[in-house]
Amino acid sequence: MSATTPQHKIGSGFGADSTADEVLAGLDLGGRLAIVTGGYSGIGLETTRALTRAGAHVVVPARRAETAREALTGLDGVEVDELDLGDLESVRGFAERFLASGRTVDFMIGSAGIMACPETRVGPGWEAQFATNHLGHFALVNRLWPALAPGGARVVSVSSRAHHFSGMRWDDVQWRRGYDKWEAYGQAKTANVLFAVHLDRLGRDSGVRAFALHPGGIMTPLQRHIPLAEKIERGWTDEQGNVLEVAGLKTPEQGAATQTWAATSAQLADLGGVYLEDCDVAEPAVEGEPTGVKAWAVDPEQAARLWDLSAELTGVNAFA
Repeated sequence: MSATTPQHKIGSGFGADSTADEVLAGLDLGGRLAIVTGGYSGIGLETTRALTRAGAHVVVPARRAETAREALTGLDGVEVDELDLGDLESVRGFAERFLASGRTVDFMIGSAGIMACPETRVGPGWEAQFATNHLGHFALVNRLWPALAPGGARVVSVSSRAHHFSGMRWDDVQWRRGYDKWEAYGQAKTANVLFAVHLDRLGRDSGVRAFALHPGGIMTPLQRHIPLAEKIERGWTDEQGNVLEVAGLKTPEQGAATQTWAATSAQLADLGGVYLEDCDVAEPAVEGEPTGVKAWAVDPEQAARLWDLSAELTGVNAFA
């Protein structure tokens, strides 16, 4: 691992069973503002709930704004605006509206995403998982850069252990020569980590730090594209779709913990560009083991290459 990514546990005191409320215990986030994409569903919703309970104001950009408002009913300190990460004009519109409000962002958490969907094309023919999970968030953060609070803002890129499935396919990033839904998801999740690596490198002199993470295995609407038969085969559910305890899955409250910790913990004050899991810095992956971070996902040269490609594709680069 490079010197910019010290991938070793720090002994946070938290673990796989920790919840978002537990990692925020004792913190007063009054006066802080968070943007949480996907903040109305699954672990994003639990992240929004925990942050607001700690006093933060949370902006939830949503492709389905009315659905989001219904899911967030009863929560104080939350606002919903429209955003489709697969549509760069929608990203631009949201960012312009937010910048016009004159507010600053303390925590930017990219929790929205799609997983293992059938081959789908968005924008100018981009593969949907790469476009939505990575390019949309890349454009969003770059457009919001003027609002990221200098000297303390954090950008949290929600990746996955699925980054083990595939590094960057530089010769066919958009999967035009055959499509594999899980490898495409893996590439998108690798991109999420590489994004944090290079953003941290670019932003650290301004005091803006970036992190990527694996939230854990959680049964949420993210699995909407996976057939029941495949869930059964993977040992996630029974024939009726009930989640099996032996699957080792986290609750949504536990799944939200690592991204919440990444955004707020003082234990990470001198770190950045690292990949986290179970509320701690992850170790480098060992061949054949499902935990840790693959070297290809924290390679600074690949991170810089992806940044340049993403800037070319989206036409957005706050650091150009």
